[in-house]
Amino acid sequence: MRDKNATEMHHASPAGIARAAEILCSGGIVAVPTETVYGLAARADSDAAVAKIYAAKGRPSFNPLIVHVGSIEQAKALAHFSDMAERVAAAAWPGPLTLVLPRRDDAVLADAVSAGLPTIAVRMPAHPVMRSVLAQSGVPLAAPSANRSNAISPTSAAHVLTTLEGRIDAVLDGGDSQEGLESSILAIRQDGTWEELRPGPVDLSLLHEHFLGQPLATVKAVQTVEAPGQLPRHYSPGKPLRLDALRAEAGEYLIGFGEVEGDCTLSANGDLAEAAARLYACLHLAAQSDCPRIAAAPIPRSGVGKAINDRLRRASY
Repeated sequence: MRDKNATEMHHASPAGIARAAEILCSGGIVAVPTETVYGLAARADSDAAVAKIYAAKGRPSFNPLIVHVGSIEQAKALAHFSDMAERVAAAAWPGPLTLVLPRRDDAVLADAVSAGLPTIAVRMPAHPVMRSVLAQSGVPLAAPSANRSNAISPTSAAHVLTTLEGRIDAVLDGGDSQEGLESSILAIRQDGTWEELRPGPVDLSLLHEHFLGQPLATVKAVQTVEAPGQLPRHYSPGKPLRLDALRAEAGEYLIGFGEVEGDCTLSANGDLAEAAARLYACLHLAAQSDCPRIAAAPIPRSGVGKAINDRLRRASY
């Protein structure tokens, strides 16, 4: 384990970005801001570097990683893109959408990235800091959320340090994440069918309707962990969490929404985008409070509310 004082802190200035790229190129691991959450990045072509991600997070080896790329050409060197996958990527990238596609046999990637699966999860992020880090490092970067496995995802540099200080080489501070939820994950199968593996900021049902003329079918029960965020228990605050609460009971920290006022409120006016951006910040505050239990107000299941409810359900498991 690294010395606690060894984690470097850098602002997302040109000098900080250059230092992050230097650490990554040399095989180190750095927490980097993205538009979704902070990611724990390592060069995806290095077995040793990727192993550091798993060790720092305490992540099970069967749980694959998302590979972040700076261009569609870089993505095509890793995965087989059907015509449909190319069209979806052209419409949604850069942005908070991860595509799960067949992995190329000649892809220069650490084996652990795919966790033994024949597919690869790949995303082109939109955040300017992450894009600069990708450009300066010159290689695809594996980057799961920058937190200990099963802990609350980080949307700020301070959140990263809560569980990873002393376990990683550096944190690049780019302020709070805009979306606040991990990317939507879409598998496009070789037979042309789509499967939602994780809800997120991109509404995959609407995307499917746009391209194929009908809403996306309901998510099936997970048979094989094929992408991050599919385990039943995830994003855990370490305390019991009660859902759909209209008021706090004794000993509960209430996360409010809309007319339900809480100790921390996701959105007083019922804005789901604001609620998504604030979800993990409120869960972090609840976890750090003196209250032994947490309650969360009802959240509509439309739009990004589907993803918010998914994260809350897994946090309460």
